[in-house]
Amino acid sequence: MEQTTEARILAAARNVFLTKGMAGARMQDIADEAGINKALLHYYFRSKEKLFEEIFRQVSGQLLPRINQIIESDLSLFDKIYTFCHEYIEQMLQNPFIPLFLIDEANKQQGEFLEKHWGHQRPKLEKFSEQVEKEVRLKSIRPTQPMQLYINMMSMCIFPFLSKPILQYVSGTDDAFFRQMMEERKKEIPQFIINSIRI
Repeated sequence: MEQTTEARILAAARNVFLTKGMAGARMQDIADEAGINKALLHYYFRSKEKLFEEIFRQVSGQLLPRINQIIESDLSLFDKIYTFCHEYIEQMLQNPFIPLFLIDEANKQQGEFLEKHWGHQRPKLEKFSEQVEKEVRLKSIRPTQPMQLYINMMSMCIFPFLSKPILQYVSGTDDAFFRQMMEERKKEIPQFIINSIRI
């Protein structure tokens, strides 16, 4: 029963964070969504921040191993870029509240937060770097610094989710259009990156 209640709370919190964001969500909203009273919610999770941190831990536990699996795989470099971008954007579409929380907490707590949540599954970029350097030597891509390429892949996937309110305000679009754009970016980003390094 206890595990079921906690799972229900986490599912409810995820829904509330998804619709209202971290700042707009209230513990009462989460309790209502879970069908429990606020006192019981506080018994399981003392604060909204603790609840959010647990959801973040679960999402990271799914995303990071998958990203590492892609980065360390035997896929060709171009296939790796396509797969990485597709997977990253898909995870952000399912959990759009994560990027802002991650940036905020990482800046507030410096390396402490990342070490706590990512220490054992920090991205391993050695194989990716070797692969990029090999492709440069073979002259199949332009001279490219591996870390710069990785930053381009990550930043182009994440930035729209960090800047969503600004993008929607400037373009006058709604959530449905934003989602459509992000679905399109699963192909747009890797094509753009590959075209920039292909000889």
